[in-house]
Amino acid sequence: DVYKRQGINAEYGGLYLNWIKHKHPTQLVSGDAYTGPVLIHPSAKIGDNCKIGPNVTIGPNCVIESGVRLVNTTVLEGSTIRENSWIKNSIVGWQCTIGRWVRMENVSVLAEDVFVEDELYLNGGRVLPHKTISQSIPEPAIIM
Repeated sequence: DVYKRQGINAEYGGLYLNWIKHKHPTQLVSGDAYTGPVLIHPSAKIGDNCKIGPNVTIGPNCVIESGVRLVNTTVLEGSTIRENSWIKNSIVGWQCTIGRWVRMENVSVLAEDVFVEDELYLNGGRVLPHKTISQSIPEPAIIM
């Protein structure tokens, strides 16, 4: 299953997606909302006015609400990204919820079951499982 092989590596995810582009191009999505290689599980729900790609993988049962921008990002199974969030070079773990108007970048990594409240900025945050983030992370840090 290509969604399991994609793994959770933001840096090498693009290489894998480019391999799929050449070997199994029908597995990638296309359209006005998508640029570059983008892999979306059929059970995922994508809202209106999103811009997704390049190098994005969205796993099973994910919900991407309206106005979301994803670049070089992996979203793992069961996660929700609320409207108008902007996520670049990041990994969103299993069963996470990203609030509205959140900005994540600089290889931010969320482990399983992380909740990020609305209107926060995560700059290189590494967040361990089962946490709620209620304040911005302006400098790279590990949140235990």
